[in-house]
Amino acid sequence: MKTTRSASPIDALRRRLGLAVFALAAGSAVTAQAQTQGWPSKPIRLIVTGPAGGTADTLARLLAEGLQQDLKQPVIVESKAGASGALGIHELKASGKSGYTFLVIQDGALSEAPVAQKVSYDPFNDLTPVAQLTRTGLVLVANKNLPFQNLQEFIAYAKKQSDGVDFASYATGFKGHTSGMLFGQLAKINMRHVGYKGSPPALVDLMGGHVPVMFDGVTTSLPLIRGGKIRALAASYPTRLQALPEVPTFKELGYPQLSKPGWFAVWAHPQTPAAIQQKLREVTLAHFRKESVLKQIATIGMEPGQPVTKAEMMVDLKDASQKQAALLKSIGYQPEN
Repeated sequence: MKTTRSASPIDALRRRLGLAVFALAAGSAVTAQAQTQGWPSKPIRLIVTGPAGGTADTLARLLAEGLQQDLKQPVIVESKAGASGALGIHELKASGKSGYTFLVIQDGALSEAPVAQKVSYDPFNDLTPVAQLTRTGLVLVANKNLPFQNLQEFIAYAKKQSDGVDFASYATGFKGHTSGMLFGQLAKINMRHVGYKGSPPALVDLMGGHVPVMFDGVTTSLPLIRGGKIRALAASYPTRLQALPEVPTFKELGYPQLSKPGWFAVWAHPQTPAAIQQKLREVTLAHFRKESVLKQIATIGMEPGQPVTKAEMMVDLKDASQKQAALLKSIGYQPEN
């Protein structure tokens, strides 16, 4: 006669723990589904860290259009300009957990600002990228009255200047600054940095002949290039930009080190429910693939974003930060207070 062994206390405990884990997992799945189904139930805020009418503001309004169409809730674009993006990041930290506040900002605010100046946030832990909106690059622009028409002629011109040649940037310690220093090292010319607080005053001085060249964002230089007021010599991007097809890239001119694109993305608080982040990502990527949106992106000199994952964006961000820090160290730069 076969006897049935009664369950030991340990076996019973294991069984109860297994059931508890299963119930917890099932409950989490139900909770995530409920969060997505009930979201959004009120207006959404998109924080931008630039002025009204700027690139981030324009992209946020394009995103707001898509979110309103798909999610059937109002989307408010709100500017928190200042402190190289810090004000917007802190607003996301304070209000973003619930999934009703997000941030539209360029990657440089996380990969460049923290190594150029002292910041009160952690660029890799205080926020998380959800979806890439666009990609962009820098362009080396010059005063149109100077005696060179292209990059090779500029290099020859610069080598003849015994004291070197000045170049402007929109912010000290940022990519417009380090791109000029790196190019000087690669081309073996003496590039002397002149920092400005933003592109507009630097471009005014460029047109006025106070500085000969500048590394600037395509979106701010594009109207002046198209208007014939400044000359574009080369673009810092992997391929020729749609907005400037006649302008060669640094890569094709022999400087592949100056080909890494920057990008804009929509960012969330890390504790925003994963299901909400995923829904936001899906709606965003779908909207930014529409032909009408791609046309609007092209008019401001931007390139389409890529459907890269959040993990891939974080890897790119950390890599860019390390390279930027190394460049600043190579020129003896000290972070500003």
